[in-house]
Amino acid sequence: MTDDRFAGPVLFLDRSDINTDEIIPAKYLVEIEKDALRPHCLEDLKLPGFDPRGEAMRRARVIVTRGNFGCGSSREHAVWALEVNEIRLVIAESFARIFRTNMFNCGLLALALPPAEIAGIFEFASAGAECAADLDAKRLVFRSAGRERVLPLELTPFDEALVRAGGWVEFADRRY
Repeated sequence: MTDDRFAGPVLFLDRSDINTDEIIPAKYLVEIEKDALRPHCLEDLKLPGFDPRGEAMRRARVIVTRGNFGCGSSREHAVWALEVNEIRLVIAESFARIFRTNMFNCGLLALALPPAEIAGIFEFASAGAECAADLDAKRLVFRSAGRERVLPLELTPFDEALVRAGGWVEFADRRY
């Protein structure tokens, strides 16, 4: 069964090394309410054709990007900015270690796939591309323009437990 938290329109960001300052600028680190971060997510990202205030950003529930996503500082605000914008699934060639951990600690999915798989997913980079993560069937499904691509979804048991619980705090509340 597809978990609706991890399904929806895809935002394709065709660049490596998107850092936490680009995900949420440092001047917003004083915010303690996640909702205050909403309008500023990706506002400093410079990418041809990308508008952080545009329709693609407003609709996005999934990001597909290249390598080393979330590099830079270890700020949890970067993950919060995605979460408050209902982006709960990021698929990339690789992630900065702390960013990836913060994603799972917040109950979000950070899935690393080989560059060849990411390149194949970018073939779906058109208006209306959708992705759904099915945790039970252990698969990702991409759809666009009548085409479909199914890929395996691999998680460690601990990462899956964090995601299913909704994050570290919820996981710990249930276990300890």
